[in-house]
Amino acid sequence: MRPPDSVKLSGSRTPLCKTGEWPRISMVTAVYNGEIHLEETISSILEQGYPNLEYIIIDDGSTDRTSEIIKKYERHIAWWTSQPNQGLYASLNTGFSRSTGEILGWLNDSDMLRPGGLAVVGGVFRDLPQVEWITGRPTHFNEDGETISAFPVPRWTRIRFLAGFNRYIQQESTFWRRSLWERAGGYVDASGRYGHVADFELWVRFFRLAQLYPVDALIGGFRMDRSSRGLKNLELCHQIHNRILDEELQRLSYGVLLRAFRRFNASIKKVPVVRFAWWNLVERPLSTWPGPDRPPVIRFDSGGWRLS
Repeated sequence: MRPPDSVKLSGSRTPLCKTGEWPRISMVTAVYNGEIHLEETISSILEQGYPNLEYIIIDDGSTDRTSEIIKKYERHIAWWTSQPNQGLYASLNTGFSRSTGEILGWLNDSDMLRPGGLAVVGGVFRDLPQVEWITGRPTHFNEDGETISAFPVPRWTRIRFLAGFNRYIQQESTFWRRSLWERAGGYVDASGRYGHVADFELWVRFFRLAQLYPVDALIGGFRMDRSSRGLKNLELCHQIHNRILDEELQRLSYGVLLRAFRRFNASIKKVPVVRFAWWNLVERPLSTWPGPDRPPVIRFDSGGWRLS
């Protein structure tokens, strides 16, 4: 790993994006006892060389070497603080309340950006002013930070998402405009109602207001670490997802139909002899087939980022 003094705060403009002003990107990392991987996370952001980056770190009452690691990089960080333990989502809200960027996103203390990821984000939002919310191709790292999987371009729509399909939006690859964040309430739910899946609840609120555009590029990745919060109690996570979806469907005129479908779908999948046929004939088409509700994919060509 490079020492802090060699971190590049800015760099020459990447050829991935056409000439123009780079929007300010505010990134927040909330961390609690993250000494194992935190330095890799910080380096993956600072070494992007993005010329208009605001990076904020909130140490949520760590008792390990977390604050010492942050201090090594503090002259490259816009703002950081070490506060009494409040929970990571409350800490994210603290960080975002201090941010000034037009584009927002966060990275947990064990995950990483892909090289050039912020250039993709900045270029897309600069070239496509009508786009408010994006996500890149999902990527996984192993515990050593090595890439172990990169998935095809994902596609999401609100109705299919609320029906229970394509529910996994990789937070590490997802960024949005401040205007969308503010219209959606300007917060991540830190009440504890949703455990460690409050990002899922945020996506539900975003879907009320904007389409999620897929980008055919690598932006960030999730570390498949045994200690990761995202891999613990997956069954509980799914139960919370379903509760959030049910609450949202109560707001909608067509919610009764979608709730009935979701109950029927869950019942069918419990029957082993028909599970695969149901997935092949119903679930897979609903997840993958094109339709007028699906936004176009964002891809790069010689003129910049385009909807295709």
